[in-house]
Amino acid sequence: MTVESIKVNRKILDREGRLNLYYLHKLYGHIAQTVSRRLFEEHFIDIPMTAGMWGGSYMVANDEGIARSNVTRLYSIVNVPQNSRLDDPKNFELLMITYHQVLKETLDAYGFNFVDPQWGEKIPYTNNLKPTTSLQMWDQSKRVHYLRVFFVWNITSWEESIIYDAVRKIKVVKEVLDLNRPPMIKDMAETKFLLQDTLILYYTLYGALTEDFKEHADAIMQPLLKEFLGGIRSAEVAEEWFLKIYSNAIVYGFEEALEGAYQKYGLEIKKVEEWPVDKINWVPPELKEKLVPQFQKLFLKFQTNLEKKYLDENAD
Repeated sequence: MTVESIKVNRKILDREGRLNLYYLHKLYGHIAQTVSRRLFEEHFIDIPMTAGMWGGSYMVANDEGIARSNVTRLYSIVNVPQNSRLDDPKNFELLMITYHQVLKETLDAYGFNFVDPQWGEKIPYTNNLKPTTSLQMWDQSKRVHYLRVFFVWNITSWEESIIYDAVRKIKVVKEVLDLNRPPMIKDMAETKFLLQDTLILYYTLYGALTEDFKEHADAIMQPLLKEFLGGIRSAEVAEEWFLKIYSNAIVYGFEEALEGAYQKYGLEIKKVEEWPVDKINWVPPELKEKLVPQFQKLFLKFQTNLEKKYLDENAD
């Protein structure tokens, strides 16, 4: 038996209660396919979808995909087609209802207890005409705080949707990392979220970053990652790291990694909200060539190591 055949049956929590992000990622894809099938079988609505993890913690998981830091929030990204029956608000509402039902049925089997589904929030810096929306549920088991799912209007591969979302995320972190504004020190929780998002962007875009920028940024980001995984427990330490990220213009290296590739096609990453709707979830070929393989290699590594572990545990 291979990992592919057991991927949605294995526990997403290991014996120590740590999340296996490889299995969770695969489970999100399985959930999307289940929702798609149920919509067709019960309502004759044919909606293909792709889905997976959102957030980037898999970039720094161990060799078997186990999270190396405490995961308190679960995130997924789901890509749905434009010009489909989902354009009817009643059908989109049906998608939300079915999706939260399948999420609960599936994840509650792993010890979670997700309740109070809410949906419809528009995500900042997404397309003005077809904004990304979210579905959120809270975990009464207290294993995590909540689960949030982002629905993006254009079906594509999971890898491409993550790269495209980086354009939006750069705008989010630049709100506080823009050197044209004085540094805005927020509370410790918000500062840690900013540091986490900066790390995620750095490792998500690593294959597209310039060598000069990597040489400059590695000396900051690698120690920050080590500190983050060890746990940042004081506001003073969090603030110190924030000021390093701010003063070293890290966010501008992210913009540099994407800007030129998109400009070749007449798209300004600083105005992503104004892009034509057919460019939602679109990634230039040169960026796909640089970035998609790093995701594929990472998840193949998880799969290979888990498959070996499974075979070793079940050897005669």
